[in-house]
Amino acid sequence: MTEPIDQTLAGCTVLVTADRRSAELAAALQRRGAVIRHAPALSMVPNEQDARLIAGTRALIEDPPDVVVVTTGIGFRGWIEAADAVGLAEQLTAVLSRARIVARGPKARGAIQAAGLQADWVAESEVSAEIAEVLLGEGVEGVKIAVQHHGAGSDGLDEAFVAAGALVQSLIVYRWGPPPDPAALEASVRATAAGEIDTVVFTSAPGAAAWLSAAEAAGVMEQLVKQFQRGGVVAAAVGPITAKPLIDCGITPLMPDRGRLGSLVRAIVAHYGGLQTLDTVAGQLQVHRRAAVLDGNVLALSPTGLEVLRLLAAARGDVVPRSAVLHALPGDSLDPHAAEMAIARLREAAGSRELIRTVIKRGYRIGMTDR
Repeated sequence: MTEPIDQTLAGCTVLVTADRRSAELAAALQRRGAVIRHAPALSMVPNEQDARLIAGTRALIEDPPDVVVVTTGIGFRGWIEAADAVGLAEQLTAVLSRARIVARGPKARGAIQAAGLQADWVAESEVSAEIAEVLLGEGVEGVKIAVQHHGAGSDGLDEAFVAAGALVQSLIVYRWGPPPDPAALEASVRATAAGEIDTVVFTSAPGAAAWLSAAEAAGVMEQLVKQFQRGGVVAAAVGPITAKPLIDCGITPLMPDRGRLGSLVRAIVAHYGGLQTLDTVAGQLQVHRRAAVLDGNVLALSPTGLEVLRLLAAARGDVVPRSAVLHALPGDSLDPHAAEMAIARLREAAGSRELIRTVIKRGYRIGMTDR
């Protein structure tokens, strides 16, 4: 029997700022209980529609390079697909097979191998600076170098090689375009600044920079940065390159150990799994903005019930006075019976009378395992 996916993110609103692979990312987060908002900061111009890429590919075939630098796996695959769409794939791979191929990381190497080619050297750090250091150390004067970029174009490689005397041809496989829905983008930065979002997910540096620019244009940049800095909202970036625009603005994002979407999802789940998790007698309890999860199950709570549970959870096992519980209920009743009924409904929803304990003449507390 397949193990159910835990609902650690239940009640968390996650904003996905990516265009490419956004459905895949959103689905992975939704399976773990998250509520998804989608507001791409940029669109992408598909490679098969990019006349400049095709023109650059023809030029490269006519004047083959000595070295080819492959910076991304998705970009390299897109390049081969674009060439194939116009009947140039066979000529392109033949030219590449005669060049020295340098890959930025394992994903780039995997794409190269999928095309029937072999990388001669791989920058395991997945950082362009490592490629520059190695090639410049060997000397590139007079060397013809083709650099495959993805989206944002040159990340300093082209300029470094040109300055060292190389003949550089830049090939950009997807180009960033304007946001597909500017109104949704503006609404997303305003919602984040207002504290309506739990986590904002970034998968590219240009996308992160564009999202921050939208916040600046909307006049909410200062408020938004404060939300991140005080922990009201969590930023999550797929890797250090994506994180840089955020860090430059004073935002420290959550990052996975490996730059993969799956690793990013696991990092977000781990963050919320360890955040304000209470070890109760009924199992682990997490109370999020719009839902509570007990022992892996989302509790069926009304907004009032959730607010009362949040109050009890915040006390972390200490006694919450009956008056505080009454204050969390709608209206201004002082009837102790109203508090007792609210607690009874919480116990019923939790399926455990032991989760919330009555302290005679004092109030109520969460039943913790260490008490």
